Amino acid sequence: MIHSPSYSASQPEQPRGAGAEGAGPGEALPPPPPMPPYPAPLPLMRWWQRHAVRVGVLIGLLTVSGGIILALVREQTGTHGFLVGLGLALLPVPLLLAVFRWVEAVEPGPWRNLVFCFAWGACAAALIAIVANTLATEWLVGSTLEPFTGGDEPLRRDAVGATYVAPVVEESAKALSVLLLFLFRRQHFRGLLDGAVTACLTGAGFAFTENILYLGNAFGRDQLSGDTGMASVTAATFFVRIVLSPFAHPLFTLLTGIGFGLAARSGGRRRLRRVLLPLAGLLLSIGMHGLWNGSATLMGPFGFITVYALVMVPVFGLSVWLLVWARADVLRAVRAHLPAYVAAGWLAPTEPVALATMNARHLARDHARRSGGRGAVRALAAYQRDATSLALLRRRGERGQAEADFVERERALLDSLWERRGAVRPAQSHAARLLAPAPPAMWLPHRHGGWGWGWGWGAPYGPPGYCGAPWGAPWPGPAAPWPGAAPAGYPAHVGGPGHPAPSAPHSWPYAPPPHIPPKHR
Repeated sequence: MIHSPSYSASQPEQPRGAGAEGAGPGEALPPPPPMPPYPAPLPLMRWWQRHAVRVGVLIGLLTVSGGIILALVREQTGTHGFLVGLGLALLPVPLLLAVFRWVEAVEPGPWRNLVFCFAWGACAAALIAIVANTLATEWLVGSTLEPFTGGDEPLRRDAVGATYVAPVVEESAKALSVLLLFLFRRQHFRGLLDGAVTACLTGAGFAFTENILYLGNAFGRDQLSGDTGMASVTAATFFVRIVLSPFAHPLFTLLTGIGFGLAARSGGRRRLRRVLLPLAGLLLSIGMHGLWNGSATLMGPFGFITVYALVMVPVFGLSVWLLVWARADVLRAVRAHLPAYVAAGWLAPTEPVALATMNARHLARDHARRSGGRGAVRALAAYQRDATSLALLRRRGERGQAEADFVERERALLDSLWERRGAVRPAQSHAARLLAPAPPAMWLPHRHGGWGWGWGWGAPYGPPGYCGAPWGAPWPGPAAPWPGAAPAGYPAHVGGPGHPAPSAPHSWPYAPPPHIPPKHR
């Protein structure tokens, strides 16, 4: 017999006659209470959806492409040329990595993302470029441009490939790494700095492989011609690619990364903007790359110098200013939005001071290294990263750009900070004590009644009117019992035994929204 979902399968049917309790002759029995709903079964995860499978496929793809590109470069340059090119191409890599690491130090991402970006640029993007550049150049010269030469000498194959084909192929191949992180590592792709760093590292990896090829070929030509010293082709290639323009490829791809970073800062409902901004950045990177290559192949030496002085240098300076501004913007968000969680009791009053400047963060890490070793430094780094993510998340919410999982992500970050508070707060308090100015003494009411001179605390260091704690001592927080009613200005949403909400409206300047749960220490 098929039962209705609202009936229990183990319950026997009741007759509809007069012998049934609670029902008269000819009356239907009331239905039994509904069964509690069973939780919906989780959807089965396909084998290609598993994280381990995706990581394994990605590592295998990068390994295979790296082996192929290694063999191709060695075949073109020879063993000696490959070793010379490898040694010279390695010289700018530490400088580039240090610069990009400095840029993202304010909100560092997982090192796996950085390694992936560099490996993608050096292996996968370089392999795509070598194969696609050759095929596209052959098709473009043979079937498209040659009929329009009018009997004159056809355009040089290398000039066509470098100016019209290579920018499209190479920038599209490098943009794939930023796109993959934007789609599948969205929790670590939060804004402009993340897009810029991932794009620049991809460009640095691509330039590393390309420099091996160019320098190795130059060394091979010098061996055939017998040129040595400053007059050699190797020295000229090293000067142009390593000394004069080590940031060329990272600068091109940076424009794509800026587009993805601006798209990440856009709200979830602005889908058109999230699509158009990366495409605009990619087109700008292709245009700049084509102008740079065309200045060297079509305009001669004077064209190269003109483009370098009038285009590359100003764009490079503007990019440096933009990255510095983006770093400062993240610190401004930390300084402006973390005090709300101080009022709710999740953070200590001195922590916004210890997190709002890079100098304070370095002081805190030095103190953690001296007192707790590497484990304490790792815990503090994770704490600083989560606090920065929390401030940026709250800013997105206040701007109306919050995603559907805003509350869950906020609570997860708060729980992560709360679990590490005991290990990191001594270092945070040390940094804040060294950098924050001592508050002036003023005539204020004491905590236990009466008036007198005390330390006047202002937001975000404590509730207005609180005094009686020496400089450097932590604010007692919401868990400290107040004798009677809480003082005026105490956050009204933080209630509980010992400190009821004040009758007058509070004047706390960083009042958190109602959805922030209070945390009682």
